[in-house]
Amino acid sequence: MSDEELISMFIPYQQLSHDALQALIEDFVSRDGTDNGDETSFSTKIERVKQALSKQQAFIWYDSQSRQCQLMAKHQVPREMLQELDKA
Repeated sequence: MSDEELISMFIPYQQLSHDALQALIEDFVSRDGTDNGDETSFSTKIERVKQALSKQQAFIWYDSQSRQCQLMAKHQVPREMLQELDKA
């Protein structure tokens, strides 16, 4: 695959299987540095991420170069990318 063919994109969370979405969210909330001393339960953190996705306060970003997905809070998404999302 050439560099021109590499595509990075947002993936609607509804297009992931339940298991894939659950694994992505669990990976995100269990990372070092994400608790910041927060005593919130693991299951509550997962529900918060699901709510953020459904309210478009968080997004799933796929980077084809690294072949990885990551969760991004809305404030982390560059403005021009959000404008592209609004057009879709």
